[in-house]
Amino acid sequence: MPKVGFIGAGAMGEALIRGLIGAGEAPAPEILAADASAERRHYLQDGYGIGICAENRQVVETCPTVVLAVKPQVAAEVLAEVGSAFSPGQLLISVVAGWKIARLQSLISREALVIRAMPNMPCLVGQGITALSYGPAVPEARKEEARRIFGAVGEVVDLAESCLDAVTALSGCGPAYTFLILESLIEAGVKLGLSREVARRLTLRTVQGAAAMLQETGAHPAQLKDAVVSSGGATAYGLAVMEEAGLRGALIRAVEAAWRRAEELGREGGT
Repeated sequence: MPKVGFIGAGAMGEALIRGLIGAGEAPAPEILAADASAERRHYLQDGYGIGICAENRQVVETCPTVVLAVKPQVAAEVLAEVGSAFSPGQLLISVVAGWKIARLQSLISREALVIRAMPNMPCLVGQGITALSYGPAVPEARKEEARRIFGAVGEVVDLAESCLDAVTALSGCGPAYTFLILESLIEAGVKLGLSREVARRLTLRTVQGAAAMLQETGAHPAQLKDAVVSSGGATAYGLAVMEEAGLRGALIRAVEAAWRRAEELGREGGT
């Protein structure tokens, strides 16, 4: 019988399915997915060997753990359809952006369990990080189950729900900030005469290596930055231009702006 069900099987749903199977956390026969698109359902069945269904309610009626992975604008309609099918002790894990635990709980059985997840885009390649927040009645065993599900596509951190807007602004939006920086570095290399492919390879390896050094050494970023800088050298001149342009402040303000917007969207989505 299926143990983990997905309502909505788009990019994030597929990433979790792929991760669960690849990590050995759930074999394909124990996964059931519902999606509005018949083409999408059959793609998932053919590609991963999981169970599929056309009715969202069937997932809730079948699986003790349900992952809600639909767009925010259709979440209310979906929960109105399936909410009454939840039973006491059943677990709903929501990745719906902006939807708070209290609102999710109000639309399903009061005795069902609710966990809210904020994964980010690199989960699609198994290199993501997900913040989890738990409803007040969730026992440790079900928390650990959620950690294993999202641990199959990257790292997991437990946080109070009040922190999730900050998570959205930093790690949720962060890949876009990083892509912009990467794009700029690649274009700089091209401007200086490197081929686009070489500039891309140099940029990607440089950023990957810098992140690995930061993680493995545990050093403060400023320490590693200063280790690269020599007096009067090229790095010092490049950093001076970045400071004059206000790069550091711009990044901080960008995260703050995203945080404010995430709060607004959360209020628009209800409590």
